[in-house]
Amino acid sequence: MSTFLSYIKSQISVSPELEEALSTYFKKEEIRKGEILLREDSYCRRLYFLEKGTVRTYYYHDQKDVTSWLYHERLFFTAWYSFYLQQPSFEYIETLEDCTVFSIDYHNYQTLLNQFHDFERFGRLIAEEQTAYIDYFSKGFMFLSAKDKYDALLSIFPDVELRVKLGHIATLLGISQETLSRIRSKN
Repeated sequence: MSTFLSYIKSQISVSPELEEALSTYFKKEEIRKGEILLREDSYCRRLYFLEKGTVRTYYYHDQKDVTSWLYHERLFFTAWYSFYLQQPSFEYIETLEDCTVFSIDYHNYQTLLNQFHDFERFGRLIAEEQTAYIDYFSKGFMFLSAKDKYDALLSIFPDVELRVKLGHIATLLGISQETLSRIRSKN
């Protein structure tokens, strides 16, 4: 739990009471590669902190699997729409490697937000970060050239090629695997 607590402490002040509550409410889980943590039309009831491993969110469009985002160590992940609004999910969450996560259910997350002002600030920071990434991705990223998209991905996830199938990378970038192969050969 030290990596998890260190990450939170790098963002906010953590009182002994908050640290105890975090240790109580967040549960450590070891999850094997290839596990589906959430399916489409299910309600996302958990927020996760990824201590080790790689996770992707994806959905189906025209019967094709499309990666919507990739997560690596020291990031929080969930199906954001489903978790925050407690609505059925339109996406899946899948582990791409054996993972170690700390997770909390929606009810306990809300309890922490209500009981600890500093944790409420932390929750806001998580939401702001995700909103910023989603905004950048939806408005700016999609207009970049294929090479610029690939370079942007490498800037935030340098070893992505070693950890994620090229097909998943290609669908995240909105390009074909052939185009991705050409870009990679020129780098």
